[in-house]
Amino acid sequence: MSIININNQIKGVGMLEVYQNSFIGLWLIVATIIVQAMVAVRVHRRQEGGYLPGVLKPSLDHTSIVFRTHRTLQNSLENLIPLLGLVVIALMSGYEPKKLSIIIWIYAISRIIHMVLYYKIGTNKNPSPRSIFWAVGFLTTLYLMIDLGVFLII
Repeated sequence: MSIININNQIKGVGMLEVYQNSFIGLWLIVATIIVQAMVAVRVHRRQEGGYLPGVLKPSLDHTSIVFRTHRTLQNSLENLIPLLGLVVIALMSGYEPKKLSIIIWIYAISRIIHMVLYYKIGTNKNPSPRSIFWAVGFLTTLYLMIDLGVFLII
């Protein structure tokens, strides 16, 4: 048990209070993914030529809103797994609450901006403006991985 956890238990402060901003940020990340799923299903069901559950037509690319809503959701799911794993380790190890909150909120906001840009910009050109916000989210996760690793070792 870390010093932070021991100090918080002595003061009578629970994990929810200490990490409340982090939990709200995590809620926002998950809520964003739920919205992305709802948008993707709605757009997918309205596509021209009918609906095939879970199937995208091979001819679709970034110019198609069906493709973009599907890829936005898939990209969010792919990027959530490493972040969520690191956050669980951080919470269990007593990682600095304020730092964790900042990391989670940067990630959450970058993913929302990425989502909006992915929906709005139908281009096959890479990198596109959405790539900047994907990179911010990725670098945030990478920072947490490295900083948490140092925290755990020291």
